[in-house]
Amino acid sequence: MNLPSMFLVRGDVGAWLARQETVALPDPPPRAGLAVDHHRAVLGRGPDAYRRARDALRRWEMFHLGWVEVVPREPPVRVGTTVGVVVRHFGFRSANACRIVALVDEDGPDVARSGFVYRTLPDHAVEGEERFVVEWTKADDTVAYDVTAWSRPRHPLVRLARPLARRVQRRFARDSLAAMARAT
Repeated sequence: MNLPSMFLVRGDVGAWLARQETVALPDPPPRAGLAVDHHRAVLGRGPDAYRRARDALRRWEMFHLGWVEVVPREPPVRVGTTVGVVVRHFGFRSANACRIVALVDEDGPDVARSGFVYRTLPDHAVEGEERFVVEWTKADDTVAYDVTAWSRPRHPLVRLARPLARRVQRRFARDSLAAMARAT
């Protein structure tokens, strides 16, 4: 089986990412049949904590995990930005392409939210979307980080190793919550 470029043992990730920027964005996958992962952690209280959390999210702190990185390191948070999520796992490195498809920017009387949604591109091990949001609930003054992913395996090897892939997804969510807590 020919491995697609998502399975990079070595190589120029920058050149790979430049190619991904020209790939057409697929339609959103139907939600039926997708695995849903939702994780949330309280980061602090008040408007200062919200600003710190919002700034951390815009710096992509949730990807500064040691075993996961986003390429480029701090891409702009705007619709159309293409990123590579590079993961070191199981003895190799994989690069998975995503593109920001929506921004979350709300400041209502009860809740303020900031974040984005990205969708996986065809050269990603899974098909789906992921939403990263920080939220300030003004009634109780709590600030939380919320990450929700909808996904299914795209590549045949990932389908075969689905339990391992799900473990990596859960590890990312757990470590992402901890990274945002540290950054805030």
